[in-house]
Amino acid sequence: MGVRLFAAIVPPVDVVEHLDQFLEPRREAGSFRWTVADQFHITLAFMPSVPEHLVDEYADRLGDGLARTPIPVVRLAGPVAFPNAAETRALAVGVVPESEGADVVLERMAGRARNAAVTVGTEVDGQRFRPHLTIARLRQRADTTSWVRLLETYTGPEWPVIEATVIASHLGQGPRGRPRYETVAELPIGQ
Repeated sequence: MGVRLFAAIVPPVDVVEHLDQFLEPRREAGSFRWTVADQFHITLAFMPSVPEHLVDEYADRLGDGLARTPIPVVRLAGPVAFPNAAETRALAVGVVPESEGADVVLERMAGRARNAAVTVGTEVDGQRFRPHLTIARLRQRADTTSWVRLLETYTGPEWPVIEATVIASHLGQGPRGRPRYETVAELPIGQ
């Protein structure tokens, strides 16, 4: 049995608090499983089962790749509904580039996170990278058009992405059956 692992961008505290304050008065209105603020992240790559002996090697490889990546400036803004607003399973906030080329840099970071997994010999989830921060999940598909409209009004503060985090996810070990996240490595971006 391997470790559920993901590489992610964890927003700074002020960005998390800004989004959390926006969502707080609205959480009672939706029948969602809300993401708790201390688990907010932007996934770069997800690996469903990494053999334990490869976890440190993965973090080292990813760290090497990110060391030569420019620091992008981004902000959270706008809605993302998966797969769409009419049949949503997950509701998210988008990631908007604020510095020139930040969208390309984010793609490159996700590519390096995936390549590091392949290089060390572990499987990576094959979904196309679309930068977002999941705020809620639904047990059954539902129309979230009104929530999408609400999220169109949200714009968070900008911030420079100065590190990526490798996180182990332990299913069902957190409060109320949520996953428990364990930080494996914090990897600086750029020189």
